[in-house]
Amino acid sequence: MKIGTVIAALTFGALATSVVALEKKAVLDLETAQVMGQACLAHQEANGYAPINVVIVDDGGNTILVYRQDGACKACGDIATNKARTSALFDNPTRTFETLSYGEAKDGVGAELPGIALVPGLIAFPGGLPIHSGGVPIGGIGVSGASGDEDEQCAFAAIEAASGMLN
Repeated sequence: MKIGTVIAALTFGALATSVVALEKKAVLDLETAQVMGQACLAHQEANGYAPINVVIVDDGGNTILVYRQDGACKACGDIATNKARTSALFDNPTRTFETLSYGEAKDGVGAELPGIALVPGLIAFPGGLPIHSGGVPIGGIGVSGASGDEDEQCAFAAIEAASGMLN
């Protein structure tokens, strides 16, 4: 067998495997993002939190959906975006970065990566969660406008509302 034939066969095999992998990769679609966004807003309203901004991104940090309630903090749109991107790109809740940067008691004691809060675009306080499908990260949600804990509860409610669509 000629070396060119062997290389062609190996290349075709690798490409075929890649195509199969792409076909099986779960993605976060607009319909699921809309269910999540609406559930997030409903949770905010039911609990009487301050108006919020909701941003949902794919696993590459690309925006899929943005909701901004009337009266929501103007700067919080960017914060929600960065929370969503931080969670998606690092596959961790933004609360994790708060702990890494400031420690459990938020006093700096035991902070493992105190400088991480200074990374541009990275958010080190609650309100951002990764989104998974079958254990695979497919995106992130960021909520901002209420307290960090309330933002995070809205994000949890959003993911829970779409849990049947994320399996």
